[in-house]
Amino acid sequence: WVVATAIVFLAMLGAAAAAVGGTPPLKSALRVAFWGTFAMAVTAGVGAMFGAAV
Repeated sequence: WVVATAIVFLAMLGAAAAAVGGTPPLKSALRVAFWGTFAMAVTAGVGAMFGAAV
């Protein structure tokens, strides 16, 4: 479920960037995917350090 939601939102972000004349959709989507994954990894790491259930 989470993966499907992420794919849908990445597609929407890529389409929105293309519609406003921003960066090419694939490059924009890959950048968002990278930083989103990085943020989730940091959040999971901090949660693990403090004993939060992941």
